[in-house]
Amino acid sequence: MSPTCQGDWDCQRCPKAVDNAITHIIYKRGFHQTARKCEENFILFLLKGELLVNSLEYAGTMLNAGEFLLQAIGSKFEFLAMSEAECIYYHFTQPELFCNFRFDHIMNKVPSPLIYSPLKITEELQYFLEGTRSYLGEPKVCRELLTLKRKELAFILGHYYSDYDLASLVHPLSKYTSSFEYFILQNHKKVKTVEELAHLGGYTVSTLRRIFTNVFHEPVYEWMQARRKEGILDDLANSDYSISEICFKYGFESLPHFSNFCKKSFGVSPRNLRQQNVLGDAQTA
Repeated sequence: MSPTCQGDWDCQRCPKAVDNAITHIIYKRGFHQTARKCEENFILFLLKGELLVNSLEYAGTMLNAGEFLLQAIGSKFEFLAMSEAECIYYHFTQPELFCNFRFDHIMNKVPSPLIYSPLKITEELQYFLEGTRSYLGEPKVCRELLTLKRKELAFILGHYYSDYDLASLVHPLSKYTSSFEYFILQNHKKVKTVEELAHLGGYTVSTLRRIFTNVFHEPVYEWMQARRKEGILDDLANSDYSISEICFKYGFESLPHFSNFCKKSFGVSPRNLRQQNVLGDAQTA
């Protein structure tokens, strides 16, 4: 008999579990998310409170409870919580919320909004979000369930919102997904060196470095190293990967090499970094 999901199983350790693309967050009044480049597309649904949003599309826009907006990969985004704010984020990399025909129709036949305004959360979408909040609160979620929730969200947006409404989602996606920034943000985790990244994009190394510096305003090697360090810290703090698995995931040839890198970058060994996070969690529990 094939194994089935049991109530007493730890779903966070299941082989089918993937990082949750739908997350529930509450920001305290006065929280400021400083301006940063988005490394994924996301839709921000505001359930309660007010957020003062600032981006190219939504410059100085007040996002009120019952509204949502999209920020595309590569765009710069910041906000200030004007009151306690309850949000649901939906992260994605591909414009998978639309069928190709609908996406192309909106791109070619429906003009981009002159002024971008947040969209209202319909009653049907509200039901979806409330369900999401109630049982999708874990860091990981069953891959099959997430696939179903993606399809459900796509159906709701496609069925209850007009082409004109959806234009405020489609046009920013199209703008950024064809950019150099999108290529970098989508592919930098797939390679270990600048040379590999250049080859993947069909650039010479010198051309990649020049374009990268013009777009990101810092050298590509330093940027990739910073993202590598962030990934290592995140995996040590939040994943169930063994230290050996993390070592080889990030391209280190041996555990001593990985340990030396952590000591040089963070001041302590990877084992001590993980232990510090465990102790910190226990102290705040």
